Amino acid sequence: MKREDSQVRQNKQAARLKKLQEQEKQQKVEFRKRMEKEVSDFIQDSGQIKKKFQPMNKIERSILHDVVEVAGLTSFSFGEDDECRYVMIFKKEFAPSDEELDSYRRGEEWDPQKAEEKRRLKELAQRQEEEAAQQGPVVVSPASDYKDKYSHLIGKGAAKDAAHMLQANKTYGCVPVANKRDTRSIEEAMNEIRAKKRLRQSGEELPSTS
Repeated sequence: MKREDSQVRQNKQAARLKKLQEQEKQQKVEFRKRMEKEVSDFIQDSGQIKKKFQPMNKIERSILHDVVEVAGLTSFSFGEDDECRYVMIFKKEFAPSDEELDSYRRGEEWDPQKAEEKRRLKELAQRQEEEAAQQGPVVVSPASDYKDKYSHLIGKGAAKDAAHMLQANKTYGCVPVANKRDTRSIEEAMNEIRAKKRLRQSGEELPSTS
């Protein structure tokens, strides 16, 4: 008795599964017919070069791609999430460029005028870079030589003559060390200081020293 009940349940499950499969098959057939009708209308409409469909599941997208291929058109799927992916179809003579496809993949609308302007700017920048590379590094030269600018003050040969007169190991700043060295002895210097003190105390004028 139990064995008969189990067999009956299996038969019912198999019948339900077969019915579901037939329903799915019929839905696919109906969906394909509807897509064939929309694709046919698209081909006959000379004012349309592309068509965007509503989001579809994976099976529906596969059916649509097959219909488009049979019709001799081009199709692409866009969208990140599977539930949001949709199909766009194009007529062969208006197949999208890589830039247009990238725009759709980013979820942006395709604007041919903006794309053309962007392409021209890119070509211009590239051409300028190539020209700059051919010219080499830019060397900036002063408008005039500083010696010519101040020649009326110091003379044209002054700076050159001064450079020859001064030596790095005998100078401090721009004055030779020999001009700063005190050649007097300590005793002579002390005598001169004492004489200056006495003259200040007596109010007399200090005589000039050689």
